[in-house]
Amino acid sequence: MALAAMCQPAAAQRAAVDPDAWTAYKAKFLDPNGRIVDNANGGISHSEGQGYGLLLSYLANSPADFEQIWYFTRTELLLRDDGLAVWKWNPSTTPHVTDANNATDGDMLIAYALALAGSAWNKPDYVEAGAKMARALLAHGIVSWGGRTILLPGGEGFDAKARPDGPVINPSYWIFEAIPVMALLAPSDMWQKLSDDGLTLLRSMQFGPRKLPADWVSLHRQPEPAKGFDAEFGYNAIRIPLYLARAGVSDKDLLLRLQQGITAADGMPATIDLTTGRPKQLLDDPGYRIVNYVVACVTEGTKLPASSRQFTPSLYYPSTLQLLGLAFVAEKHPECL
Repeated sequence: MALAAMCQPAAAQRAAVDPDAWTAYKAKFLDPNGRIVDNANGGISHSEGQGYGLLLSYLANSPADFEQIWYFTRTELLLRDDGLAVWKWNPSTTPHVTDANNATDGDMLIAYALALAGSAWNKPDYVEAGAKMARALLAHGIVSWGGRTILLPGGEGFDAKARPDGPVINPSYWIFEAIPVMALLAPSDMWQKLSDDGLTLLRSMQFGPRKLPADWVSLHRQPEPAKGFDAEFGYNAIRIPLYLARAGVSDKDLLLRLQQGITAADGMPATIDLTTGRPKQLLDDPGYRIVNYVVACVTEGTKLPASSRQFTPSLYYPSTLQLLGLAFVAEKHPECL
């Protein structure tokens, strides 16, 4: 299956992650057992982190590291009967799996990385494992509601039966660059609808004075921040502009609205209280700041500042976003370096 040639932009970025940066990343976050450690969240591991680790090791062109991460993923997380991964693994508890629900963004990241690596490195077992997960996502994670095709965040707890304001979605779970690859792995017109409707939702979700999406959104009637969650553009949503840029989405109005909405008075991105429009937490880590720099690059051709091009791993999540941003710019917009 000649997937790699069709999987833009990420397929073109293999080896775009600087070897020294990848060495620093895995020294900080990759446990010898193959798990990616979330050092800001009690040292747990989760399906999202495993998916990011697989994607970054592919982009670093490191098959040995990929296999190490995949071994942990398939033996410790792929335990559900439906073919999807449990989302949470805690080294300090017995059993280690403390929440057996899945997280569909983690599932999609894992399947995506398996498809790319399997095609690039001639590993049919990777491609088949990715296809199995894509089929499971199609069967259990993607539903039609109100004329839209949507991605449920997990198998339990988010649909209209589970919540009075359900279904509830997380807009940052749409990994737009991965969706065409899912369609190759598990052919269905639902994937294109998922992508189209995800973009339509992002354009429509303009909550509060800053006109931003929420981390968690109820679609029960019209899109609105979901009950029981903070009405905020938070740590989940900060990656949405990066995902759009990496996928080649060229909607300048959308990208600039997000960029402007998440920027505090001093130019730094922040989490935002959607009710008041006030910044809640400034996001000063280079991995968060690179999101706005990538948007400026793709919309205005602005060069990334030197501070964002230097990689020193700090916390798992922003460090991951920084490497994804740098890999994208290095391959698709080298004029911004």
